[in-house]
Parts: sequence; C-alpha cells; structure tokens
Amino acid sequence: MTTSRRLAAIFVADVAGYSRLMSVDEEGTLNRLKAHRQELIDPKIEERRGRIVKTTGDGLLVEFASVVDAVRCAVEVQRGMVDRDVDLPEDCRIRFRIGINLADVIAEGADIFGDGVNIASRLEALAEPGGLCISGTVHDHIGNRLPYLFGDLGERDLKNIARPVHAYGFRTAAIARLPPVFVQKPRKAATDRARQRRTVAHRSAPHLSIVVLPFTNLSGDPEQEYFADAITDDLTTDLSRIQDSFVISRNTAFTYKGKPFHVKRLGRELGVRYVLEGSVRRHAEQVQLNVQLIDAATGAHVWADRFDTYRVDLSTSQNEITSGLANTLHFQLVEAVGRKADKQYPVNLNARDLLARGWAWFYRPVSAAQLQEAERTFEQALEMDPASVDARAGLATTLLSARVVGVGAGILHAASNCYLKLLSEIATT
Repeated sequence: MTTSRRLAAIFVADVAGYSRLMSVDEEGTLNRLKAHRQELIDPKIEERRGRIVKTTGDGLLVEFASVVDAVRCAVEVQRGMVDRDVDLPEDCRIRFRIGINLADVIAEGADIFGDGVNIASRLEALAEPGGLCISGTVHDHIGNRLPYLFGDLGERDLKNIARPVHAYGFRTAAIARLPPVFVQKPRKAATDRARQRRTVAHRSAPHLSIVVLPFTNLSGDPEQEYFADAITDDLTTDLSRIQDSFVISRNTAFTYKGKPFHVKRLGRELGVRYVLEGSVRRHAEQVQLNVQLIDAATGAHVWADRFDTYRVDLSTSQNEITSGLANTLHFQLVEAVGRKADKQYPVNLNARDLLARGWAWFYRPVSAAQLQEAERTFEQALEMDPASVDARAGLATTLLSARVVGVGAGILHAASNCYLKLLSEIATT
C-alpha cells in the first residue's frame, strides 16, 4: 500500500466518562450515541467538508482540508449537543471532548498517522466535557476568521510528545451561550461526495483562484529571507484586490514553506487553479527575483519572469517590484482564464466565462481586430445576462479604448451612452 504526506486539520472526539455511562445503561447509551452521530455529528462533518477516517467505540478521528472548517464543525457539534439529552440528569448525558491540531500527516490508504494525530488526541483529553482544545498552530491559522474567543492554556507537556505544545481552550459555558445551530439533512454518502469532489476540484474552483507560495531564499542571507517573505505578503494582498479573485491566505500558504509539494495535489487540497512560486537569489550586490505561474490542473508553466534590484535598494524597491509583479500577474491570470474558457467551453459559454474571454482579448496587444473581438464577446455576455454591470463595464472600457486608438467612427458616443447606463445601474443597486 502506497503512502504519502499532506497537510491536514486533525479533529479527535471522544465521549467523556464513556465507561461509566455504559456501566449504568449500556443499551441506552449506545442507542443515544448512534442517534447523536446520525442526527448531528455526521451531518455537521459532511456539511463542513470533513472526512471520517475511523471510529472507535466512543470516538472519532476526522480529517479536514481547512482548519477553519474543522474548528467551526467542532463548535457547532458541541453547541448542538447542548440541546440534546436535556431530559436526562446531567451525569447521564453524553458529552464530547474535542481536540484539533494542524500538522503534516502520513496517509496510507484511508488512514492517517503521525505525531500531529497524537497531539490532537492529547489535546482532546485536555478539553472540558462539552468543550474543545486546539493547538497554538490552529489558533494562529484561524486568526480572526471565526467569532470564537479561546482561552490561553499556555505551554502543555503532553504524554509521549517530545516538545511542549501551546494550547487554547473553548469552555463549555461559552459554547452554551452561542446561538443554536441548524443541522442540514444528510446528503448522499460522504465517500461518494468526497470522490466526486476530487474529480471536479479544478472545474469547480473559482476562475481567478491562486495561492502565492512563500518565496524561497536561495542566498543564505537573512536579509533576503525577510525580503522574500515581504514580497509574498504584499503579492497575496495585491492579488486579493483583483475583482472576482480567490486568493489563499498568507497563513495557510506559509504552512508549505520549506516543504516539498506536488502542484496538482496542492491545487486539489486548496481548491485553486493557479500556483505562484518564486525564489530570491543574491549575486554580489544584485538581488534577483525569479517568479513562475503554474496551472495547478496540469502542472504546466503559464508564465515566468525575472526581476532585478540592488541589495542597498531592497526596502525602496520592494513596493515597485510587488506592484509591477501584481499588475503583470493580473494580466497573465486573465489571459490564462480566457484561454481556458476557449479550450474547455468552446461553444456553451456562460456569462462569467464570456467575461473572462472578453478581458483576455482586451489585454492582448492593441489592434483593431483585438478590440473588436473583445467588444463582441462583452456584448454576448450582456445578451446572456442583461443585468450584468461587469459586462457593461467591459464593453464601455473596450469602446473607449477603441476610440483612443482611432478604431471606428462615432464610437465615443456609444461608449458615453454605455457609461451613462452603467452609472444608472450602479445608482439603482
């Protein structure tokens, strides 16, 4: 059986006092546990895109691709359990402890192994019944993305774990004060859904979706390390400003720093179409930045370039390099998306695909034929979706550009009308 490694959010749950509950009411405890699984826990895991790796008599090991999904699922499960078994005495109710860790795991078949799994299990033991405990790594990654206030438990020495682990807890009383949770009805089997998700991952990923991986410092100079990290940060921020873009957060991207990865698998794990990677290398006083844009579905290079600056000008040239690189990437991404729309959907394009194709035409070297093709494509998008403000903006921009380069007579009047219509649309929304 082949093995592989991947980054995963590891969710471990266990029933507090399970042996005592079974000794008091064996059949009742087992039936209630099954009901909790079927009516709350399993549906929540499926809803938050988790995968149940294995179960024990009273516990679960679950894997999530997203640490945010893992924590949200844990809180929703615990909040849902507050409203269950309410007709029983407190000491007879089933209550779970949950521990969550983020780590690189070894995958063998459907199972996962590694130190990260053991840490999640030890954190579960630290949680209150009805509460949860997460590692410092998890806490750093979720940042302010979730409205949950975790208490700092400090550095903890965990059984059979070589180094102390910083832990954070979410108390049972705090969870009980959260709003009630809604449980979706279970869909088809989770394994079928997971298999389908793997096969259509790139088709369902947003068109302009990308992860900026931490730039590699090939110089051995710490100053270039800071420069590489700053370029990564700034690029992530600048690309996030592109309309309709989906950019993986810096914290998630930096978990791959210094680790080998497979581009196609990375694209599937993060749900992105493109991967940007680069390196920083110093030659005497000159610093060279190499950048590559890769199609995550095929592993093929879409674009590559090199930027040069001088060591003494690192701080002043950082913004200039990042801005120029972001603008170039914007163009290259739009071009790539347009080509993909042409190739994947040559006939049955929807309005969003037509917009991508229109902008791809617009950004090509200026010519009468190029601008006319962009105009025609935006018009098609507008016909398909008459309410599309984006299509009107694309058409107006193309018409004005055509006027500037002297293409067509009377086209400025048409552009003015289009912009007036666009402003009217915006004013009424």
